[in-house]
Amino acid sequence: MDSILIIGCGSIGERHLRCFAHTGRCAVMACEVNPTLAASIRERYGVPVYESLDVALAEGRPTAAVICTPAHLHLPMALRLLKSEHHLLIEKPLAIETSLVGEVRDAMAKARRYVGVAYVYHFMPWIGEARSFLRGGSLGKILHASAVGGQHFPSFRPAYRDTYYARHEHGGGAIQDALTHVINAMEWLIGPCTRVFCDAAHQALEGVAVEDTVNVAARHGQTLVSYAMTQFQVPNENTLLIHGEHGSVKIETNHQRWAFIGTGDKDWTWHQTPPLERDALFIAQANAFLDGLDGKDTLLCTFEEAVQTLKFNQAALRSAASGIAIDIE
Repeated sequence: MDSILIIGCGSIGERHLRCFAHTGRCAVMACEVNPTLAASIRERYGVPVYESLDVALAEGRPTAAVICTPAHLHLPMALRLLKSEHHLLIEKPLAIETSLVGEVRDAMAKARRYVGVAYVYHFMPWIGEARSFLRGGSLGKILHASAVGGQHFPSFRPAYRDTYYARHEHGGGAIQDALTHVINAMEWLIGPCTRVFCDAAHQALEGVAVEDTVNVAARHGQTLVSYAMTQFQVPNENTLLIHGEHGSVKIETNHQRWAFIGTGDKDWTWHQTPPLERDALFIAQANAFLDGLDGKDTLLCTFEEAVQTLKFNQAALRSAASGIAIDIE
């Protein structure tokens, strides 16, 4: 049985710990440098919790690790773990800049270990089914798409002021924290973003200065795409629309459904997913990672897909700061 080390036991790390344990396919241990939090996790979950990575690797001897630290630590930690031949699941965003991407890519090739990135939208059935439909070609050439959404961040993440979210250099702000999920999903659906013009501002969230509101005009190749997100709006909603030569696809993540309407049709044809608890997506992601360790194909976001989304994040931040459009190479 594989043993999985969860590195960092903040909210997402704790969720990974809980969901990997739920699979029943692995032994779970954790690493947490905050002694109070480490003691709490140890007591609540009954798993080994180490207070340093050195001790965790030496005593726990894990097969694989899930990196749940702030984003600026992801790639340095990935390099270290690949050199010790561990499989990796890296939380999103992959990083805050690309300087170590080549080195990590080389380490992956040398270690021959499985690496995935935790963009969990890949495990939303309503997105996966819509993607399969789009790949079937029924829409013809994709011409335009849009994504509009957001949530009331203080309700969903009340501790946001005291986390990585408050600082861009740790992976914070709406672009790197929330919009990155939507961008990665849209790139998975229609292909990589190639040009970005971004306007972003801090509009409402108390206690931070990073952007909580984003408008983006983008191109994914020849497809024009617009994005709008706020992190203070009341409704927790996210709607993606994709328009092609022969019809349109709509994805409503809050309703866990997707639909198609063809040219000449009067109404949408809806495909509804039975209600899912939020942990269900992370359990599916955990199972996929374990499948990857067994050499099976999975839906997990790949390292290269996450590098592409990282390039978007960087371009959007540069565009917002400079007021000019940025091409993504």
